[in-house]
Amino acid sequence: MKKKDFVTLIMSTIGGILFALGMCMALLPEWGAMTQGIVIGVIGAVVLLAMVLVRRKMDGKPAIVFNGKAIGTTLFGILGAIVLGVGMCMTMIWNMMVSGIIVGIVGIVLLLCLIPIIKGLK
Repeated sequence: MKKKDFVTLIMSTIGGILFALGMCMALLPEWGAMTQGIVIGVIGAVVLLAMVLVRRKMDGKPAIVFNGKAIGTTLFGILGAIVLGVGMCMTMIWNMMVSGIIVGIVGIVLLLCLIPIIKGLK
């Protein structure tokens, strides 16, 4: 295993676990740990973002690339993830089952649309 793959594995595992644990802490009212969950979730997200920057640096690429296509696809992906997350909140927290499922499916479709946008149609 290459060094960059090992570093990516460790950082993504730690960041993913922290992010998931933080979201569980924040979203499960039985735990009563909303504030602490948000803090842990943000720490996990920061570790995941740092993992991306470290991986790009170890690949010899610039950490951040600013071009129109990358920014557009990133914003499209963020929009899809937010719509999917809102749909999940509608079903699990706000007791809006049918409309939450519809919003979640729209978010999934938006995320699936990223594949032909990034890879291109051939």
